[in-house]
Order: sequence, then C-alpha cells, then structure tokens
Amino acid sequence: MTEALPVIWFVLIAVLWLGYLFLEGFDLGVGMLMRGFAKDERERRLLLNTIGPVWDGNEVWLLTAGGATFAAFPLWYASLFSALYLPLTLALLGLIFRAVAIEYRGKGGHSRRWVEGWTWALSAGSAVAAFCVGAMLALTTTGLPLNENGDNVGGPFAWLTLPAMVGGLGVVGFSLLHGLLYLSLKTDGPVRVRARRAASTWGPLLLLPLVAWVLLVQSASGTVWSWACVAVACLAAAVSWLRLRRGAEKTAFLAQSVFLAAGVTAIFAAVFPVVLPSTLGAGSDLTIHNASSSAYTLGVMFWVALVGVPVVLAYQIWSYTVWARRLRVEHIPPAHEVPVAIRGRVS
Repeated sequence: MTEALPVIWFVLIAVLWLGYLFLEGFDLGVGMLMRGFAKDERERRLLLNTIGPVWDGNEVWLLTAGGATFAAFPLWYASLFSALYLPLTLALLGLIFRAVAIEYRGKGGHSRRWVEGWTWALSAGSAVAAFCVGAMLALTTTGLPLNENGDNVGGPFAWLTLPAMVGGLGVVGFSLLHGLLYLSLKTDGPVRVRARRAASTWGPLLLLPLVAWVLLVQSASGTVWSWACVAVACLAAAVSWLRLRRGAEKTAFLAQSVFLAAGVTAIFAAVFPVVLPSTLGAGSDLTIHNASSSAYTLGVMFWVALVGVPVVLAYQIWSYTVWARRLRVEHIPPAHEVPVAIRGRVS
C-alpha cells in the first residue's frame, strides 16, 4: 500500500484536472461567448443564467487540484509554480475579473458603459484564464528548464514555448466548443439552434490545438496504453460531431466528455511516472517518487479523500439535477432600475 500511494495520488490529481476541465470548461466557454455569440443584452443574461448556479462550485476543482499537488507532491508544486509566476498570475487575474464581472455587471442600473465594460472583462478574463491554464498544463507534460534541484534556470519567460502556446490554444478551443455544447443542452429557442449550428460547424477546428498537444506528448513518450486512449478520444470526437449534426445534443455532449476523459488519460499515461520533465536532461526530471510527500502524509490524505470526494461528487451531481431545466430568452425578465438611494450614482 505504501508504494502504491504516490501512484494513487498521481491518478487522483489527474482526475481533479479532468473534473476542472470538464466543469469549468463550459463556464469559461460561455464567458468567452458573451461577446461574439450573444446578440443582445437579453441573450447575454440568458448565457449568464445557464452558469450562474454552478460556476463558483466548478472553480473549486482548480483550487483542489492545486492543493492536492501541494500536499501530495510538494517538490512538483514548488518547481512548477515558481517557474510559472507570470502565467499563474495572469490566470488568477483572469479568474478574478471573470468572477467580479459576473457579480457586478448587473449592478450598474441602466448604464450601458458599465454593463459593456464588465461584459468585456468577463469575456477577456475567461479567455486569459483558459489560455494560461492550458499553457501551464502543457508545460507540466512537455517540460521546463529545471536543474538537479528542481529550480528553473531559464528565466521568467522560459514558459513561452511552442508547446505552451499549443496547450493554451487547446484549452481555449475546447472551452469554446464545450460552452457551445453546454448551451445547446441548457437553452431553448434561437440560442439553442445557433449554439448547435456553431458547434457542428467549428467543432473540428476548435479541437485541433488540443489534438496537437496530445499528439506532441504521445510522440515524445507515448505507450501502447496511451495510444489506445488517443484512438478512443478520436473516435469520441467523431461521434460527437456526427451526432450533433443529427440534432442529438445529449449524445454529442456525452461523446465530447469521453473525448476529454480519453485525451487527459492519454496525456497523463504517457508522462507517467514523471510529473514535471526537465528539458535539460532526464536526470533532472521530477517523478512521483522523488517529488512526493512522506508515506504517512499520503496515507492520511488518502483516507480523508476517500470520505470527502464521494460527498462532494454527490452534492455536485445533485446541484446539477436541481438546475437541469432548459432556459429561454423569455424566462429572463427585463432589467429593472435600482433606486439611486440604494445603489449610489454610476457614471
């Protein structure tokens, strides 16, 4: 059991990232679609209402993944986060702007400038967060210039590499497609039709960077198992696109989820047991063995997770069941004016 604990926590962290990309993916996608997809303010408010009850809970998966990495693999956490201060800071700023925009854009009365400004903040913040998270995940699987102590020796811009750009664009493209598929499930009327049409038209193109990232990792360290996962991912993507063109939105969304699960599994299976490769040589790689916490720490965390994770999953499944109803523009009431005495003056 002691020898298996680092492997178990490697798998659990992969599952946490999978959960984050799956749940937060459509949140970020809907946020990015606020500008180019929604035609008017009623439609923008409709898009916000589709993620309103769940977006903050979905974001917790990112915090949990980071916390689990810190506790289970502290050297991985220290090397990765110290080398990626700039993209990490940009990702946090993007998430902050997105969160504040969701809460503030409706609190400016009828000031068009106020609403437009926060709409741009929401859309741009979602795009920046998605890109930076994708870039950081790509670097985790393709490597950084780390010395034998796990220190970054490439300077503050060592993260600006081609794999990082591909990974960033991959998560942005996936989030846009995931958001469109989510809107085809959560809305009805013209928004649903446009979301389905846009997803079926642009879906293959939006997935290309993510596919490139997966193939980049596989070409460097792929195994029979990881290549089998790639085949499953490609099949699932094809099924999703074909079913969407026939109007089977639920099946398309489920197939898209299988694509994500198989793709993430392929990436983590290919790099295992390395958690952070070094571009200076395999001798400086961080692995599940030289980067993990003590067996006692991992054991205590395991039993806590064994109790806590099912509870969290059950609660989140229940919350999505409660908010499963489709929404239409007609369900969104007209914006109302809040008295100045309550809200203050907004220029």
